[in-house]
Amino acid sequence: MEYLISIVLGIIQGLTEFLPVSSSGHLELAKFILGDDSIGTQSILMTVVLHFGTALATIIFFRKDILDIITNLFSKEEKSSIPFASKIVISMVPAAIIGILFEDQIDALFSQNIRLVCGMLIVTAVLLWLADKAKTSNKGVTYMDAIIIGISQAIAIMPGISRSGATISTSTLLGVDREKAARFSFLMVVPLIFGKMAKDLLDGDFNQSDTNLLALGLGFVAALITGFFACKWMITLVKNAQLKYFAYYCLIIGLGGITYTFLQ
Repeated sequence: MEYLISIVLGIIQGLTEFLPVSSSGHLELAKFILGDDSIGTQSILMTVVLHFGTALATIIFFRKDILDIITNLFSKEEKSSIPFASKIVISMVPAAIIGILFEDQIDALFSQNIRLVCGMLIVTAVLLWLADKAKTSNKGVTYMDAIIIGISQAIAIMPGISRSGATISTSTLLGVDREKAARFSFLMVVPLIFGKMAKDLLDGDFNQSDTNLLALGLGFVAALITGFFACKWMITLVKNAQLKYFAYYCLIIGLGGITYTFLQ
């Protein structure tokens, strides 16, 4: 049963990391529905491993973009990628500060607080609905945009607020081209995930004697595979302005979840 739960959580993470419906919120809901009562380090460990799977999926999907950025950064002639890379770094700052200063408070949010998760899903629905109404443009991400989008990413640390939904919605509301918004949104999270992984390794959070490596591995593979295809699908959806359907989904899940908690 543990292995099945790991695979299900991996698939949910892979799909919802890129689709704007909140991966963290759906993982909390899935743990609640599946009766996964793991808390603390073990639950956080699974969450981090699943996020690592989707981060790797992002790297594989955008491998050409990432390689071009790295190559240009170290090239003496071509420096066109420096502004874009700088904006990625700037966008990371708000989430990094929040993550460092309020780590314990953030961890406490991931305790299957279903009303909080569902409430934040409703917030996500509103953001997606507004973004879908935004005008189409060819504008790229400016430095000020990067700061504002970074703040959205920091807020999306809360379970139930979609990171991709918040950052893409913020970008489109700022007038950024939809495809550029999706590309920036997916690339900006990769350094943060690997930074989180490095911090957990240094803190010793992975050195648990009761860790089931096979279960973690199954979840990782499931997140990697589904994440790759979800990333490709999401870019197409953003370009075609079809975020409103995810807004309806988040609204239904959010209202349904809150209603369920009051009936218990």
